[in-house]
Order: sequence, then structure tokens, then C-alpha cells
Amino acid sequence: MREEKSNIELKQLSVGYGQSGRTTIEVLKNVNLSAASGEMVALIGSNGIGKSTLLRSLAGFQPWFAGDITVGGKSLKELTPGETAKLMCFVSTENVRIPNLSVFDMVAYGRFPYTNWIGMLTTEDKFIVSEAIRKVGLTGFENRSVMHISDGERQRTMIARALAQDTPVVVLDEPTAYLDVSNKYEIFHLLRMLAAEKGKTVVLSTHDLNIALREVDKLWLIAPAGNFQGAPEDAVLSGWLNQLFNNDHIGFDINEGEFFFKKEFRKKVKVEGDGLPLIWTLRALNRKGYQIVMQAKPDFTVHAGDHHWRLSYQNLVKDFVSIYELLAFLEADGKE
Repeated sequence: MREEKSNIELKQLSVGYGQSGRTTIEVLKNVNLSAASGEMVALIGSNGIGKSTLLRSLAGFQPWFAGDITVGGKSLKELTPGETAKLMCFVSTENVRIPNLSVFDMVAYGRFPYTNWIGMLTTEDKFIVSEAIRKVGLTGFENRSVMHISDGERQRTMIARALAQDTPVVVLDEPTAYLDVSNKYEIFHLLRMLAAEKGKTVVLSTHDLNIALREVDKLWLIAPAGNFQGAPEDAVLSGWLNQLFNNDHIGFDINEGEFFFKKEFRKKVKVEGDGLPLIWTLRALNRKGYQIVMQAKPDFTVHAGDHHWRLSYQNLVKDFVSIYELLAFLEADGKE
């Protein structure tokens, strides 16, 4: 059986922050959430709803107002800072810029809970640091100053520091911020492997919702209507994902499994064909706001073939060699 030392429980938790000389602000209250050892959990919600405050409280960086946080059955209030540092690590979105500090030295800070009082690294510590750097794709950057690398490289450096700390629980606030699409997937895959193969509990906040829905074991969803926890598929089927955005412009397509901008549909189109050309032609026309119909009478018809598209509109038949040309013609000719 998998050890339970990294199980997380948030019990009737209320979190917020203080203001100098002013009343404290409670941003979330009565939060009940959990994560099991070996699970990758995504905390999602709109900006300003309290995700970062919740994660900072979970990591022990700020006190909470009511309730409790337990890890492995122990309240964080019972742990010393040193014990907490060996239990969990935290990666924030703060832009760390320290002159004369190399990437290797920054990652090596993750080993401080295990070093002696002068912070001397052993051969094993150095190996762990080098492995963490390799896993985030920064081999060759060891001697670079953190002041002279990109935001994305700096973010990966901070994730490497968390890996070097080698704790049962890993907490990350927007770990894929500043990263391009390829690196976003690489970081999600890396965190997925840490949970699945190393048994670590990984909790991260993210706005990369489409990736999270495909990769994580569990969602912690914070919405104005309340809180939800469960498998991503449960969140979809229960309608909770549509609670994320309190506006009329964004929705969740339960069939496609993706978020979308709501549009007023234009004219009706019937699309014929098969395979990938059909799939991507449907996506393109939907993106432009055309209403896809199967049985109703269409305003025009598009046949999608292999590098060939044919538009039939009243008495007009016109051929195109790309979806781009087809869309451009529809826009320019006003057939909408």
C-alpha cells in the first residue's frame, strides 16, 4: 500500500491576509479539500478568488484564520519550520532576481534542510542538484546567472530547486507561467511522473485548464458558487467547470472537453468529408462562428478532402487548397 505521510486535509479552513493597521481580509472560508499520496491535484479558479493565498497557507508561509491543515495526519501547527521544510516545498510566481547567483546555486538551496549548519553540500547533494537541473531541461545552464536567463528558464530553475528539496509534498503556484506551449506540457509531464512514480503529492494552481483536464488526478475548484473536488471528468459531468467564469463570454464544451468563447452564430454550413481534413475544417468554421448543421438546410456546403476544399453556395462552386483560403474567401465575399 502507498504510504499516507503526504496525505493532505484542509478542514473547515478559512484563509486571508492582514493589512497594516486595518482589518484583516478573509478571502476563503469553510474550505474542505483533500489530496492523497501520489496524486497530482490542480487548484483552479478565477483571478483574485484566493488560490495563491490558499497555497501559501498550505505551504506554511502564512497563518490561517480558522480550521486546520494536516499532512500525513499531523497539523502544520505542530511542526517546526525545519520539519515543514522536509515535508513540503513551494514554488511561487515571484520573479527571483539575485545578482551573482548561478542556476546551480539557486537549485542547491533546495538541499539546505538536509545540510550541516554551514550549508556544506555533500557529493550526494551535488548529484541530486545536477539531476534536478537535468530533469527540467537546463543542463548547460549551471553556471549562468539567474539574472541573465529568460523568465521561462528562471521558472524552470525554481521548479528544479523544489525537485532538489525532495519532499513528499510539492506545492506550486502557477508553475507553467512564462513557459511556451512545449515547455508547459513538459513541466506537467514531469510533475505527473513525480506523483505517479515517486508517490509525491503534487498540488498546483494553473490557468492552463485544457492541459490540467488531461493530466491531473483531481481538481480543487474554487468558484463563487462554492468549492468542488473530484476527478476532472466528475467536474465536467457535474457542470462545475461552467461555474469558473461569472460571465456570458466563456463556456465549456462538454463534448470537446475544451473551453471556448461564446459567439453569435453566423449562417449554417454543412461539412462533408472524412478523417483529419473534416475534423479540422469543422473546428475552423466553428471558430469563425458558423453554425454546423447535419439535418437542417444549410446556407452553404463545404466538402473537405486531402489538401482540397470545395465550397458550394447557391449556383457557385469554388475550390481551395487550404482552410485559410476558404475562410478568407468567405470573409471577403460576404458569404456569411
